[in-house]
Amino acid sequence: MPLKQPEFMKSPFFVDEPCNWHLKPGAPEEIKEEFRLYMQALKDSNEPANITRNHIEYPYLQDED
Repeated sequence: MPLKQPEFMKSPFFVDEPCNWHLKPGAPEEIKEEFRLYMQALKDSNEPANITRNHIEYPYLQDED
């Protein structure tokens, strides 16, 4: 997860609604790309048992026969 505040958060195109971050229409491509990468980093770090991007399977996450 990124540690510093990204530039897109300072943009007038960024909408910081609780549980609904998004960009307004017409945002520049560089803002869209930075936003996309940031959101992907958040998603990657929010996986169960993700420690420095190493995914560890626990028994409760495996399919039961």
